[in-house]
This record gives sequence, structure tokens and C-alpha cells, in this order.
Amino acid sequence: MKSMIKKFSRELEVVAALAVIMVVFGVIQPIYFSPSNLLDILDQSVINGLLAIGMTLVIITAGIDLTVGSTLAIVIVSVGNFLVMGLNPFAAVLAGAAIGFCLGLVNGILVAKMKLQPFVATLGMMSVYRGVAYLITGGWPVLNIPQNFRDIMDGDVIGTLSSSMILFLVVTVIAYILLKHTKFGTYLYSIGSNEEATRLSGVNVDFNKIMSYAICGVCVAFAGMVMLAKLGTGEPAAGASYETNAIAAAAIGGTSLAGGKGSIIGTFLGAILLQALKVGLVVCGVDTFWQYIATGLIIVFAVYVDVIQGKLAAMRLNKKAKAE
Repeated sequence: MKSMIKKFSRELEVVAALAVIMVVFGVIQPIYFSPSNLLDILDQSVINGLLAIGMTLVIITAGIDLTVGSTLAIVIVSVGNFLVMGLNPFAAVLAGAAIGFCLGLVNGILVAKMKLQPFVATLGMMSVYRGVAYLITGGWPVLNIPQNFRDIMDGDVIGTLSSSMILFLVVTVIAYILLKHTKFGTYLYSIGSNEEATRLSGVNVDFNKIMSYAICGVCVAFAGMVMLAKLGTGEPAAGASYETNAIAAAAIGGTSLAGGKGSIIGTFLGAILLQALKVGLVVCGVDTFWQYIATGLIIVFAVYVDVIQGKLAAMRLNKKAKAE
């Protein structure tokens, strides 16, 4: 029991924080606890949650992907155009996933093969991808998205449980298995902890880093297609600043921005916590501008906690070494 608590300590901390947030807002505004509002929180967590899961894979390698918002925009306008031209909805979903994979692949190659700093590489490509999104549509939104596509990506499946929520849960489970029960996941953690040692041990570091960015691109693509289904229009401006929310959700869930540590379950809970906070502020009538301030402070606090935990762990190791 103690080992389980220790293993999921960060996740339990996030659950506790989520419970506190919900109780506080529930006391201030009882409507916060209504079933419809709680379901809305989960529903509204889907897009950022998918982005954050992809971001987690990249951050674990000591990388970062600032292109998620711009990649999302390219997927939205591209898939939107495919659908308007009459492409089968399922084929459009596959095309969107392929686009996300390819855009992520480019980011990974810039970082792993061209040895660019992840922040610099993805910052530059963020602007490039945003420009491409505008070029695709000439700056105009894509309208008249077919209802059959919207039903596939965000239709009600079981009662009020939507297909987008189920997608979020499925992607979470797959990402968890990928990280915790495959060699690929082990390699990602190892790369983030000590890239050079991992390379010397015979691991193909470049390939695994590239794949982390490519898989992130696929997660972003699914997030974009969910947004397209929810809104019914494809805006080239979509996704602006979404990378901040994705990083925040990952950081809240215990993913270290220094790399080598991260949890998919933590990220899943972090996305829900972030949305619960935003919805709570709205329900209580707080200006939406405060959401940006809250998100920024959460990132700073999460990183600070990670630094403190790292120092405490180092102190414990030193103390243990001296005792021996």
C-alpha cells in the first residue's frame, strides 16, 4: 500500500488539489457541483488534455514543443478543406493525423538531427506553421463542416458522454502504456535524464526523440479535429497560446521541465484541474483575463515545486551516501 502511495504521490497531490478547488468553488457557487457543469469540465478538458499528453512525451526527453497551437491550426484548416471538398470523414481523420505526424516529424528532425535547441527550433517553426495555416485559407475561415464528421469526433455516444471524451480517455491509456510498459517509454525517460549516457548504452537517441515529437503531432492533430467538430468552423488563428496551457497541465501533473520525469495520469489530472479552475473563475464571475494570470502562476509554482523536490531528493541521497 505504501509503495503504491509513493508511486502515485504526485497524482494523489493533484487529486487533492482538484478536490480543494472544487470544494471552494462549490461553496461559493453551489451550481458548480451540478452534474452538467462537472461534465462540462471534463468535456472542455479534452482539447488541452490531448495537447498536454503529446507535450508530456516531448518534455520527458528534456525538449519542448511550442508549435502545438500552430500545428493545431494547420490540421483544422486542412481537414476542414478536405471535408468541404467531399472527402470521407474517416479518411479526413486519417489525413489529419498524418499531417500532425509529419509536422511533428519536422520538429523532431530539427532538434535531433540538426541539433537545434528545442525552444529555438519550435519557436521558429511556430511562426512558420502559423503562416502556413493562413496561406492555406488565404486568411479566411473554413465553413460548413459536415455534420457526420462532427458526430464522429464530438457526438454523444453514451448518454451525454461524447466521442471526444472517449478519445481523450483512450489516448491517455495508450500513452500511459507507451511510457510505462514499452522500451520506447523507458528510452524517453533515459534520454531526458542523461542523453549522452543513453547514447553510449546503444540506444538510438535521435530516432526516439524524433518519434516523441511525431507522436506529439498526432495528439495535436486529434485535438485540432475535436475543436473543428465542436466549433463547426476552421479558423487559421485557432490554437494561439495553447502551448502555455499544455505546458501548465503537464507541469501540474508532475512532468519536470528539465526532463527525465513525467506522468501521463498526472497530465490527465492536470488538464482537468486547470479546466476546473477556469470554469470556477467563470462561474464566480471573475474576469477571464485572470485565467491567463492563474495559468502563468501555476506554471511557475509547479516548476518551483519540482526544483525543491529535486533538491530534497539530492540531499537525501547525499545523507544516505554519508551514512554508508
